[in-house]
Amino acid sequence: EVQLQASGGGSVQPGGSLRLSCAASGFTVHDSTIGWFRQAPGKEREGVSFLRNRDSRAIYADSVKGRFTISRDNAKNTVYLQMNSLQPEDTAVYFCAATERKKIISALWDLISYPYWGQGTLVTVSS
Repeated sequence: EVQLQASGGGSVQPGGSLRLSCAASGFTVHDSTIGWFRQAPGKEREGVSFLRNRDSRAIYADSVKGRFTISRDNAKNTVYLQMNSLQPEDTAVYFCAATERKKIISALWDLISYPYWGQGTLVTVSS
């Protein structure tokens, strides 16, 4: 059974940092494209960062480029999202998601491309 477990959320002040973890079971993370999405109150879920399976390329939304870093630890079968210089607009519930094993997708930003989702972890950035 494929499972994703997101963790690492919390409350920080503007300018602070958090590292989110997405621990996978039932598949190996390097076989799938892993995405981090977020959903702020009253807003649609949006893509934040992706680690593409076919070439291990990291892709970022413009709003987080230069501040967030996605990475993968194959030994731990876990994908991380290091978030630095956090701002109040980063406040949201963050979700990790995975594609089918070895599936190459073109619609990287579309939620429908990801059949597997972890539970959310809340990130609150406030002074």
